[in-house]
Amino acid sequence: MATCPTGHDSATDDYCDVCGTPMPSGALPSSPASSSSSAVVVEETCAACGAVRVGRFCEECGQDSLGPVASRPVVARPVSWHVAVEADRAYFERVVAAGGPDAGVVAFPRFCPPRRFGLSGPQVSIGRRSRSRGIFPGIDLVGPPEDPGVSHHHAVLVASGDGWAVVDLGSTNGTTVNGADTPLPPHEPHPLEPGDRVHVGAWTTLTLHRSIGGQT
Repeated sequence: MATCPTGHDSATDDYCDVCGTPMPSGALPSSPASSSSSAVVVEETCAACGAVRVGRFCEECGQDSLGPVASRPVVARPVSWHVAVEADRAYFERVVAAGGPDAGVVAFPRFCPPRRFGLSGPQVSIGRRSRSRGIFPGIDLVGPPEDPGVSHHHAVLVASGDGWAVVDLGSTNGTTVNGADTPLPPHEPHPLEPGDRVHVGAWTTLTLHRSIGGQT
């Protein structure tokens, strides 16, 4: 067991298995005397966009530091994956009942056709595109209709084993899964199963689907 630069006890000595921070060479085993209060936060530069990155995922572009830019091998999958995106009234009513985001002024859309996005590669970003800022997410929720509660860099789906995990990128209004009241902790991968529902913004839900032999 080794201690990463941010103070986590890690079972691996190359990257922290808690936050994904690269382990320094010659990382020392953790001891009872070690604590997070004495941990040093290491800032690195994102290999994709050049922004300062703390931890595994870049807050600017969502790049996974363990992704292909860092020469991480990508495992081929014998199945195909996609997410179905829809306006979810039940989720919207929970958001309104909780008082956010902008619950008093945001209305549920009168018409919002379902959309489907295929998943491929090591990661797929979720957000709203902005040409002026050079933001073009793989799952673009700009609309119409547009959910104002979705951040431009909201979350990212990360290939994990033979499935996927979702990571909130420190979004303004948070990300929840399967109707949970508590948002996911930012920058921590949350494993997903087929049929899991990822809630973002004021009324947007993404449902994960796996297809085998053309059957979902």
